Amino acid sequence: MKIAVPKETNAIERRVALTPDAVKTLLKKGFTCDVEAGAGVNSYFLDEAYQDAGATIRSDAASLYAEADVVVKVNAPTVEEVALMKPGSILISFLYAYTIPDVVEALNAKNISAFSMDAVPRISRAQKMDALSSQANLGGYKAVLLGANALGKIFPLMMTAAGTITPAKVMIFGAGVAGLQAIATAKRLGAVVEVTDVRPETKEQVESLGGRFLEVEGEGIKTEGGYAREVSAEYLAKQKEMVSKHVADADLVITTALVIGKKAPMLVTEPMVKSMRPGSVIVDMAVASGGNCELSERDQTVVKHNVTIIGESNLPALLPLHASELYAKNILALLFHLADDQGFKWEMDEEVTKGSLITKDGELVHAFTKEILAKTVS
Repeated sequence: MKIAVPKETNAIERRVALTPDAVKTLLKKGFTCDVEAGAGVNSYFLDEAYQDAGATIRSDAASLYAEADVVVKVNAPTVEEVALMKPGSILISFLYAYTIPDVVEALNAKNISAFSMDAVPRISRAQKMDALSSQANLGGYKAVLLGANALGKIFPLMMTAAGTITPAKVMIFGAGVAGLQAIATAKRLGAVVEVTDVRPETKEQVESLGGRFLEVEGEGIKTEGGYAREVSAEYLAKQKEMVSKHVADADLVITTALVIGKKAPMLVTEPMVKSMRPGSVIVDMAVASGGNCELSERDQTVVKHNVTIIGESNLPALLPLHASELYAKNILALLFHLADDQGFKWEMDEEVTKGSLITKDGELVHAFTKEILAKTVS
């Protein structure tokens, strides 16, 4: 089978779906690989490295797509890119298919089978395929560095002849993969870290990293795939009331809260921003899903009420080398699970296949995506 790696067209994307090392692994398994010229440049992987690994460099994106049996990407393709793909071919990328019904329709029209990296079940045997976690891990790290860089003070306790500098206070919303990495990074830099999460089971993990867990009374939190699926308005109100005073006292606030298939919950309101000290910083990691902070702006850093608010929507892309290396390993793990050099196995009742397959035979087959799109239409 021929695997194609096109250059990402998103203006802020610096990652690439496969690295030269990943290409070597593919060839050893009996696959062939075409890479669009310049696809890895922004991740510091030059065309020569891909050629040395055994890939063929293609300068024409149209022919690259048209001849590929499997297209691997980071971001979902555009409708125009789908139009270039060979009918009956296979796509593997992040899709978040419930947000792009026009692309889903285009995939079905060309009978393209699409596997979504964001839909891979978060189960033990699929950990090597879990691109959401590998990328969120890097995002949590980078969020702390961006916040620290924008903050006009240092993180650690420092005793000097001129006096003692007290440690910075960091408040983190969400203790998923990104939040836990943010805790660990902030603690390594010497900050005092407080954390809130709607899932009480995360308390032990937070405390094991040296963070203080802020508990909210209440039950009925439903999770799916490691994300909150449903949180009551009453619970969110209690959480806001409890954390408001901690936000006001924080030097840096990092928000990571997501609800699968829905807009990110609004956790930091304008009055809360106003309550923060001048020079404080907010990094809204959920800005791509609508944002956790009322005043954040996608892909913008703004200053409002004397608080710097960073709305970077693609933090992993700011660490493109390691992000690409990890993502490529996730792609290979999924590909080798689903197929060998002779073709795909199409084990439709197998958990990973069933969980990650979005379209096949001209139909939308992913149950959760169907559910979300049906609600959107109605």
